[in-house]
Formats: sequence, structure tokens, C-alpha cells
Amino acid sequence: MLRTVRKKIKYRLIYFVVKFLIAIANWMPRSMWLSFCGQLGRIAYALAVKSKARTIEHLTLAFGHEKSPEEIKTISRDVFVMLGKNAGDVLRATDVSSMEELNKFVVMKGFENFDIANARGKGVVFVACHMGAFEFQITSMALRKLNFMVIGTPLKDKRLNDLMWKHRNRNGTNAVERDKATFPMLKTLKAGGSVALLIDQDTKVKSTFVDFFGMPASTPVGAALLALKTGAAVLPAFSHLGDDGLQHIEILPEIPLRNTGNEEDDIQFNTQVFTRYIEDRIRKYPS
Repeated sequence: MLRTVRKKIKYRLIYFVVKFLIAIANWMPRSMWLSFCGQLGRIAYALAVKSKARTIEHLTLAFGHEKSPEEIKTISRDVFVMLGKNAGDVLRATDVSSMEELNKFVVMKGFENFDIANARGKGVVFVACHMGAFEFQITSMALRKLNFMVIGTPLKDKRLNDLMWKHRNRNGTNAVERDKATFPMLKTLKAGGSVALLIDQDTKVKSTFVDFFGMPASTPVGAALLALKTGAAVLPAFSHLGDDGLQHIEILPEIPLRNTGNEEDDIQFNTQVFTRYIEDRIRKYPS
């Protein structure tokens, strides 16, 4: 019972902090706001001892053979700074409702890759990951008036979950919880629409073990299975906050699928290929 009470207090506090930050986010210039949120990330790094230790542990698993402990510690601190900045940018942009507003701080690269894949008329599966301010990929596609669906795992707190879902469903996006998504995804792709899946998270869905930074990692197979079943094109899409202070979204060219007719092997092979794209991007922007 004490643990339940603590969780309720924690989530209530987080909810009111988020609402407060949304309320004040536009009181100052964006560059000043991001600097402020980065400092909040530094404070969190100092105070969140368990999360800090877990971050260092995971970075060591990934980069321990390539980087020194000092380099890994520096990256771990930068992770918290980037988390603060990216979260702050998303909170600041909750009222963005036009491409003109979005283009002031978001740069899109590779949209022609989507146009080429979309022209086939079989739908597009975006393979993405929890990196950077990935929420702007959702906003960008919605404002372009695409038939776009994003699949996500619900948050544990209802008020925070409702807040996130309201934001994601702005401007025409169809955000669907993971365990309710199968038929809506198939319907969307059949209509020539697009589906975004973040496949870097171990969840209670059909998964397979693939190599990720030299270790076996349980990885959702939904993207591979959908593409094989529907003939949809698969495009990697990634976000990062650049040194220029702008949010960069990059859509890479279509990933050729292996389809030999052996569904189990093809799912395993294609999921491994998708995961390599994610690993390559993390190596490029580890913080």
C-alpha cells in the first residue's frame, strides 16, 4: 500500500511539473528555454542516482570495448542534458499547428524517399526508435496531411497518458495503443497510409532475439511482419537535436526486404537488418 501511495504521489507530481513547464515554455526565446531545460537535465543527472548508474551501465555494455570509462561518463551526462532539451522542445511545441511554425525549428531531410516509396501505393512502415525528439516525426507527418498512424505503449499514469495521446492525435495523426493496433495498422496500410513503429523496446509483443551492440536483444517483429504481409515499403526515420540548435528529422531510403517464403526466417533476418540501422544511428549520436 505504501508503494502504491508513493507511485500516486510521484505521478501526480510529474503531471503538475509537466503542465507547469508547458505553461511557461514560451515565456522565453527557444535557445534560452533549451539551455534552461538542459540544466534541468544536469540536475537530474546529479540527483537521479539509480538512473545515472543504469545509463552508465548500458553505455558500458554498448561501448565498453570502444570507449574509456571517462568517455562513457561524459556521454552519460550528455544523455541527461539532451533528454532535458528534447523534452523541453516537445513541451514548448504542444501548440504548433502549421508547417510554417514547425519549419522554424525542425529540418526535414530525405522526404523524397517517402514520396518514392509511397508512390507504390502499398503503404509505408516507418522504423524508428526512442531517440531524440521523435515526437516531431509525428507532428511533421500529421501537418503534411498524410494518412499516418503511430503505435505506442501507454504510460502507467492515466493523466500523463491522456496528455501524451492528446498531443499525438493533434493535427490528424491516429495514435493507437500497441495492444489495439493490429487491425488498424492493416487497414491503414491497405489504404496506402503510413505506420510508425518504434522497435527498440522490449515489450510484451511477438519478438525475436537479434544482435544489438554485440548482444542478443529481444526485439518486436511487428515492422517486419507487417511489411511481409502487406508489401509495404520500410523506411528508417530518425531524429536528433543538431549543433545548430535545430531538430533534424532524416528519412533514409527504403530498406530492401528479404522475402523467401520462409516467414520465420524472413522475420528474423529483416528485424536484424532494421536493428542494425538503429545501432548505426546510436553510434553516430550516442548522447
